[in-house]
Amino acid sequence: MKILLQRCLQASVTVNGAVVGAIDRGLVAFVGTTRGDTDTIAARLAERVAGYRMFPDAEGRTNLSVRDVGGAVLVVSQFTLYANTDKGTRPSFTRAGPADEATLLVDLFAATLRAQGVVTASGVFGADMAVALINDGPFTITLEKQPA
Repeated sequence: MKILLQRCLQASVTVNGAVVGAIDRGLVAFVGTTRGDTDTIAARLAERVAGYRMFPDAEGRTNLSVRDVGGAVLVVSQFTLYANTDKGTRPSFTRAGPADEATLLVDLFAATLRAQGVVTASGVFGADMAVALINDGPFTITLEKQPA
């Protein structure tokens, strides 16, 4: 499972002209799954995101988590994080997890964030989503946990 995190001032997801998820200060978590990912991996990464220190403290050091600053997380499923770009000029997505499994894992990831006390909004799995965000920093990192 890969999580691309972007610190933001605000973000939203629109599907078919309607905003389906929106946050103010916090993180956008683009979530990709691969074959072999498990509930344990999804929950562990959500716990890490809730506590990952990406926000500045009073001295400007990145010592505060999204939970510490009362921020929110916008979860956006993104199978393209597992694109294989080794050959040619067209990516292959054979490394991406099957949609039925990925849906459950992305939902569990979001539910675990909520259980960690983080306000969480989501996009719509498998939909054509328009994601808008104001990146803060910019500050972007990737968290990854490989299946055993």
